[in-house]
Amino acid sequence: MKKKVLLMGKSGSGKTSMRSIIFANYIARDTRRLGATIDVEHSHVRFLGNLVLNLWDCGGQEAFMENYFTSQRDNVFRNVEVLIYVFDVESREVERDMHYYQSCLEAILQNSPEAKVFCLIHKMDLIPEDQRSVIYDKRESELKKRSLPLDCTCFKTSIWDETLYKAWSNIVHLLIPNVHYLESSLSNFATILDADEVLLFERATFLVIAHSVRRPHADVHRFEKISNIVKQFKLSCSKLQAQFQSMEVRNSCFASFIDIFTPNTYVMVIMSDPDIPSAATLVNIRNARKYFEKIERLEGTLPATAVPPKFQ
Repeated sequence: MKKKVLLMGKSGSGKTSMRSIIFANYIARDTRRLGATIDVEHSHVRFLGNLVLNLWDCGGQEAFMENYFTSQRDNVFRNVEVLIYVFDVESREVERDMHYYQSCLEAILQNSPEAKVFCLIHKMDLIPEDQRSVIYDKRESELKKRSLPLDCTCFKTSIWDETLYKAWSNIVHLLIPNVHYLESSLSNFATILDADEVLLFERATFLVIAHSVRRPHADVHRFEKISNIVKQFKLSCSKLQAQFQSMEVRNSCFASFIDIFTPNTYVMVIMSDPDIPSAATLVNIRNARKYFEKIERLEGTLPATAVPPKFQ
C-alpha cells in the first residue's frame, strides 16, 4: 500500500529539515548543513507493515513552483493522499505564500479531490512565547478561509520541540488503514493490564500511531514529548554502537515500561502502581506480541467495519 504524500512550501520554510528529523534520524542542530531541495526529492518510507509512504519533497524555489503548476501539474498532483504545506511564520511574503498555496489547492481539487490537507505553521520557536497563540490563531483562521471548499488542518511546529512530532503523528495516524481496529485492541490490552495508558510507537520514527487512555492526564502534549525524548535517547545509543531495546522508569506515583513490541512498533505501558513487578508487566507485553503481530500482518485486508475480538 503506497500512500503519496506531497510536502510543499517555499524555499527555506523548513520542509527538508523536518523530513530529515522524522524519517532520517537527524537531530535539530544537524539540519543546518542540509542544502536546498532541487526540483522533487522522492523517498519511500516503509512505515507500518505494508504501509509505504511515497514522500515527494518539492523544492520551493519560484521556478520549481511555477513548473509544478504547469508542465508537471498532472504528474505532481495526481493520486495524492495527503498534501502537507509548510509556511514560515516569519515570512515577509505572506501574499505570495498564499498564492502558491491556493495554486496547490486548485491542482489538488482537479487531480486528487479526496486528498487530506495539512498546513504546518513552522519555525514558531522564533516568535516570542507570549505572542505565539495570537499569531497562530490568526494564521489558522486565514488559512481555513482561503482553503475552502477544501478543509485544512493546521499545526504550529518547530524542529526544536515536541510540536513537530504532534503534527506528523496526527498526519500518519490518518494514513493507517483500520486504525480503529488497532486502537480497540490496545484498549482491550490496557483493560487486562489495568494500565492507565498504552501507547504504540512506530519503530523507526517513534511517532505515536495509536493509544488507549483509561485515566485522564493534565499534560495534553505528553505523547509528543515522550516521542521526542525517547527518540533522542535512541539516537544517542546508536552513536555508541548500542541497540536501544527497552526502558523502565519509576517514581513514587507511577511505573512505565517501553519495550519492542512487533517488528514495526514499540509499546509503552503506564501503570499507577509504582510497585508493580517488572517481570509481570514484561510477561504480559510478551504474551500480547503475537496478537498484535497478527493485526499488523492483516492491516489493509481487514474490512472497515471489523471489530477486534477480546483477548485474554
